[in-house]
Amino acid sequence: MNGKPGSSRLFVVTAILIEENEDAEDCDHRIATLKQELRLNEKFEFHFNGCSDSFRRRFLETVAACDFFYYSIVLNKARLWGPGFKNKESFYKYAAGLVFENAKAHLVEATVVLDEYGNRDFKTELSKYLRRRMNDGKVDLIKKVRMEPSHSNNLLQLADMICGAVNRSFDTSRKHRMDFRRIVNARELKVRVWPR
Repeated sequence: MNGKPGSSRLFVVTAILIEENEDAEDCDHRIATLKQELRLNEKFEFHFNGCSDSFRRRFLETVAACDFFYYSIVLNKARLWGPGFKNKESFYKYAAGLVFENAKAHLVEATVVLDEYGNRDFKTELSKYLRRRMNDGKVDLIKKVRMEPSHSNNLLQLADMICGAVNRSFDTSRKHRMDFRRIVNARELKVRVWPR
């Protein structure tokens, strides 16, 4: 947030929305199969920033056929102000809340799986915060929140790879910045930049 050398001007959060368990299992299976095809260890983690362009392309082409959608919030860090944005946990909570608030129309008794972050108290606090923010007492938009390490969850790796493709699309220094995002364009519900 402080514009330290090497930090990006944007912070991107992406939610992957999968309606049916069968669709989630199919997508998980396709990613696992891709690891075999690429002769990678089953514990290999697809992480956008750590992958080559050829791996990024193969991954996104593989998942483009899966039945999911995504929603991304692109936070312009230079325009965020206030003491809450200087605290990692508060910022993380705010960013997560914002992406779910914007995806609200697509949630009904959802099970939310987040990339593991923070200590046990923070995880409990974040779970309560999201359920309190999203559930109005009539309909539970979020039924359950859990955190898992991304290295053992192919669908969290999917979120990372999509998030990376969205982030890359805003990097005006790159000639082909839209290439990766275009591959999964049919899966995009919305990408919202905030604040403008």
